[in-house]
Amino acid sequence: MAELQLREVAPAIGAKVLQGRPETLFRSFNIDSRLTRPGELFFAILGKRDGHDFVSRAAQKGAAGAVISGDAGPVREDFALLRVENTVQALQALAARVLRDFRTRVVGITGSIGKTTTKEFTAVLLGSRLNVLKSEGNFNNHLGLALSLLKLRKEHQVAVLEYGMSAAGEIRGLTRIAPPDVAVITNVAPVHLQFFGGLDGIAAAKKEILDGMRETGTAVLNGDDARVRAIAAGWEGKRITFGRSDGCDVRAAGVRSLGYEGIEISLKYGREEALARIPFLNEGAAENLLAALGVCLALGEPLSAVFPRIAGLKPFAMRGVLIELPGDIKILDDSYNSNPRALASALRSYSALPARRKVAVLADMLELGPEEKKYHMEAGECAARSGWDILVTIGRLAEDMARGARSAGMPGDRVLSFADSEAAAAAILDIAAAGDLILVKGSRGMKAERVVETLNNRGKE
Repeated sequence: MAELQLREVAPAIGAKVLQGRPETLFRSFNIDSRLTRPGELFFAILGKRDGHDFVSRAAQKGAAGAVISGDAGPVREDFALLRVENTVQALQALAARVLRDFRTRVVGITGSIGKTTTKEFTAVLLGSRLNVLKSEGNFNNHLGLALSLLKLRKEHQVAVLEYGMSAAGEIRGLTRIAPPDVAVITNVAPVHLQFFGGLDGIAAAKKEILDGMRETGTAVLNGDDARVRAIAAGWEGKRITFGRSDGCDVRAAGVRSLGYEGIEISLKYGREEALARIPFLNEGAAENLLAALGVCLALGEPLSAVFPRIAGLKPFAMRGVLIELPGDIKILDDSYNSNPRALASALRSYSALPARRKVAVLADMLELGPEEKKYHMEAGECAARSGWDILVTIGRLAEDMARGARSAGMPGDRVLSFADSEAAAAAILDIAAAGDLILVKGSRGMKAERVVETLNNRGKE
């Protein structure tokens, strides 16, 4: 965690010091007063709620000071107050200053699918020999990325960060805070389509990470993705490609399911080869691993250094975790999010697993724009054709999944639709039976995890 004195912070963010001693030390940096710790510098952000309303609470909980752009109300005399025109820009400026001072190399990861998993994989693999900072959770926007950088310590050699977006220009703004030394584009897929004119618009927005990276940097690119190849065609710097295609620098020459034990991947890493196993049941995890290995190759890490850590990679909460309940009921909790490409991969991969019945509980996929009906119909067709025995849909949009499944031959009495996750969760107890494999997946806003919670609670009884 960066530790900075007021005399260092004020000029870095162009602040006027209203009160506070120059030697006041800030040990952490935060925008949420509920998480305040003693010695922190609180940034009063203007968002859905006005951060200035919570400055006094932060002070009461032990914060050492606050960055404000308006009235903060009464605070104790030893509490530092630094006034700026824009507190968000001040937060970003301080993060950029810390990064410059520490000279930490930055790995920036963007893409439509798999950013967080790729980030986690990368941090684990690089951690075999390097001191790594990674962004927490999906801290990938203009606030989260800056807060992640303010956790840097001088001993950190690499920062592995996500660069998220829901509109054009957002990634460009993130690269101004932290220009990547290694820039990863995992893929371009139909996600956040309602904010763009189509997939080409998404691809153009992802290209911003290449435009904003350091001139000496290396691009790590999905060699299987035609749109990634297209946007990188003009990139004249160093590049590493990953994928299953011949010629990729990091390649999966073959991927084989090991049932509930995971998947086996025949790896080609530069000129080296190896057979790797990971405890993931969705073959989509192989792409994430290849992207992470691409970063390792870009940073000159030998396979001998990173390979021992591959077997230790594990699924993260709500992202493909296998939960085993009494009665040999298995739940695949993939409820964190959903989009057409990721859902199709999950349906196809998981359908190969042995089970008495396979039950897909699928919620709305959000932000898909004018073609949302088509994407939901196709998902239902995929569920039927992949061999799922029962389809449970959640939400208005997912009713088109039900229609698609029936049109592809799934019997109507095996297709059940519910208005929301609460209703589906109440019904799932009557649906689930011994020997079932139950996949739960939906967009974040649909709260599909409530179905998992309901089944889990029954299993504990």
